[in-house]
Amino acid sequence: MSKRKSKDSSFTNGECISQVQRILRERFCHQHPNGKLFGVEPQYKHLLELLKRTIFHGESNSALIIGPRGSGKTMLLNHVLKELMEIKQVKENLLQVHLNGLLQTNDKIALKEITRQLSLENVVGDKVFGSFAENLAFLLEALKKGDRDSSCPVLFILDEFDLFVHHKNQTLLYNLFDISQSAQTPVTIIGLTCRQDILELLEKRVKSRFSHRQIYMMNSFDFKQYLKIFKEQLSLPAEFPDKSFTQKWNKNVQHLSEDKTVQDVLQNHFHHSKDLRSLHMLLMFSLCGRTVSHPLITPSDLLEASKMYGMDSKANIVHGLSVLEICLIIAMKHLTDVYEGEPFNFQMVYNEFQKFVQRKAHSVYNFEKPVVMKAFEHLLQLELIKPLEGPSVRAQREYLLMKLLLDNNQIMDALQVYPNCPTDVKQWATSSLSWL
Repeated sequence: MSKRKSKDSSFTNGECISQVQRILRERFCHQHPNGKLFGVEPQYKHLLELLKRTIFHGESNSALIIGPRGSGKTMLLNHVLKELMEIKQVKENLLQVHLNGLLQTNDKIALKEITRQLSLENVVGDKVFGSFAENLAFLLEALKKGDRDSSCPVLFILDEFDLFVHHKNQTLLYNLFDISQSAQTPVTIIGLTCRQDILELLEKRVKSRFSHRQIYMMNSFDFKQYLKIFKEQLSLPAEFPDKSFTQKWNKNVQHLSEDKTVQDVLQNHFHHSKDLRSLHMLLMFSLCGRTVSHPLITPSDLLEASKMYGMDSKANIVHGLSVLEICLIIAMKHLTDVYEGEPFNFQMVYNEFQKFVQRKAHSVYNFEKPVVMKAFEHLLQLELIKPLEGPSVRAQREYLLMKLLLDNNQIMDALQVYPNCPTDVKQWATSSLSWL
């Protein structure tokens, strides 16, 4: 009987952990409007007021949300839209067009996407062979035919706004801002960008039609608030099915926030990057290791997650290289030091390697030149070195100029943990350049 009971409890524990992981992963990975906003109440009110004026009073407008990556620009917008969508009138009438500078790489693609999202495809379908100018004229005509009182408001959201600036003549931006200045269909353009100098990139005619409303997202909270955010992001909601597990989990989170080790980890993280996206990544690493036997997060888990977060990907690649490839990297390091960062070619690296082999013939095997060339090409494929000229340059492979993409610290750190690295190779890496 007791065995059956323990099986049941472990099963419910397993269910609890999978539920916890689902809830918290959703919170960390998706910018859900259900989460909390931290320290951006004035920006929230400003944006909400702006969109309400468009929806209820027919005012056209434009604004830019500016802030570094991970500062919560999209989350702010999602929260505002969620609140607006709870109003029946808004849900029925507001038309949204979402564009992204990474996807809509030119105005033609952007225009197709606008017509698709506004469900004007069938009408544009008759003009499939029309030029970009004709399609744009038709779209503008459709927007201009309306009036402030009877037309549905249209909200254009331009993510990666700075990439739209590089489109030819900024035609799309000019026309969108032009409509937002007119008194026809109520249109609001919201741009999201991480570039502070975005206004300098706009053409004069585009800039003159922009309302110059800028909403800045700068994470201004101190470490005390950061610690509070850490607790709130990791805590389980009150509506979690298993109340006793919720209590246990939240109590553990409280203990974590008071632990000196955890505070040191978070302090380092805070000074490195204040954005919440990086905090979510750290919490995600520590969340992934939860099992039935290890259900709660411990300070050592967060310490391990912090090491994983700060891990150097290039140094990790070096750990998996052969001894020959390590030798070539050390030869490149010496060449870079001697010639003060000047580029090198394969022949120079091969000559350095040969000098080393002749001095240490008893410990390092002298490979054939084609084998060394193959190892050199492997380093090129791994992007640890890069050619200075493009592939079109007609030169022998041995004499193509290259640049090393690793710095001395990365090489030395990787060598310290490289398994079974010959002592002579380590000494060569740390040696002075007097033997050259």
